[in-house]
Amino acid sequence: MPTAPTSDPTSDRRPPLLVAFDAARQADPYPIYRAIREADPLAGYELAGRRLTLVARHGDTAAVLQDPAFGHGYQPNISPFRPDGDADDGLESLLRTDPPDHTRLRRLVSRTFTAGTVAALAPDIASLVTGLLDVALEAGEVDAVKALARPVPLRMICRLLGVPAADETIFGEWAQVLIRGIDPDFLLTPDQVAGRRRAARELDAYFRDLIVRVRARPGTDLVSQLVAVHLTDDALTQSEVLALCSVLLVAGLETTVNLISGGILALARHPDQLALLRADPALVPSAVEEMLRHDSPVQFIPRTVLRDTEIAGRGFSRGEGALVLVGSANRDPEVFDQPDRFVVTRYAGSPPAVRHFSFGLGIHYCLGAPLARLEAAIIFRLLVERTGELTLIGSPPTYLNQSIIRGLGTLPVRLTTRDRGPG
Repeated sequence: MPTAPTSDPTSDRRPPLLVAFDAARQADPYPIYRAIREADPLAGYELAGRRLTLVARHGDTAAVLQDPAFGHGYQPNISPFRPDGDADDGLESLLRTDPPDHTRLRRLVSRTFTAGTVAALAPDIASLVTGLLDVALEAGEVDAVKALARPVPLRMICRLLGVPAADETIFGEWAQVLIRGIDPDFLLTPDQVAGRRRAARELDAYFRDLIVRVRARPGTDLVSQLVAVHLTDDALTQSEVLALCSVLLVAGLETTVNLISGGILALARHPDQLALLRADPALVPSAVEEMLRHDSPVQFIPRTVLRDTEIAGRGFSRGEGALVLVGSANRDPEVFDQPDRFVVTRYAGSPPAVRHFSFGLGIHYCLGAPLARLEAAIIFRLLVERTGELTLIGSPPTYLNQSIIRGLGTLPVRLTTRDRGPG
């Protein structure tokens, strides 16, 4: 495993990518990102015989994510991130395909994962959050990750997929192992690589069994609808259905967990911003966007150069890699005023603030973004309406030992019921 980063990446002899990967696991990686961005916003170097470029500026990030010359490159086998093409985590579907396959898969999934499907979940999300808050407020002191941030997206994604409530725990465990395994193999131990493969096999076997049951008794869930597409016009192969199920689970769970827990931490550390939300709950959607920008759950987006191209005067050749440093781009002072400040009104103005890249951009923009925003908006609206005190307690929050997807492991907080006063 790489050693801990120095406070000054310009004095660290390792490639800036390794320094950035280490930083993402820390409580505050952003000073290191800033130093990397200022030293060279398009830092290129050799890693395992392949040239990689770390993309750190907002404008360059937008260019890479929208340029069709950048993709995934798993077919043909040119990806520098897993050069052997071993996509052994079951996530090779939408996450790692290029047009025309990606275009076809996204169109078919969009038939089932519609705006109406997401909006219909709002009452159930509100009911679930209300119950969780009842328990948390009665306890007074809780780990906000376990008490609030994890249960909501886990229950909702399992419901969407038609997974019984009794299987939620094992689904959550598989998702955690797979999301850790998204990091490049050189950051993982042999046990973690083996665990990723085992979790992918177990998840695949579970969905194979679920598909058999769905064929016999189809429902209204996403798996039933994906199977219907497969059986009706053979537009999806069974392996594609299985991969899509895995992607929807992992992408629909862990990043949303980290958005919610990171947002709770931001509010606890900025009581003035929490007071603004309590005074005007209509600011919650803006606050959610600022949570995404200020501490993005997705810190890096890998891309492979599919054909020779140029960004900001730098040439990129086919087969090279580009790693977009989302955490840096979202705090680029060239486009964001006071980028390191957490400001819940930042996205409430007109015209709106410059967009962040926490859900990506271009053809790979996150399909589950509306669901993540809905879940977060409901949680934070009820949180500011029902709670009085929201403070950190005990040991400092801890972060998970992973880089591409950044998230809290523990978040001890004290919650009290809001006193609404007479009348």
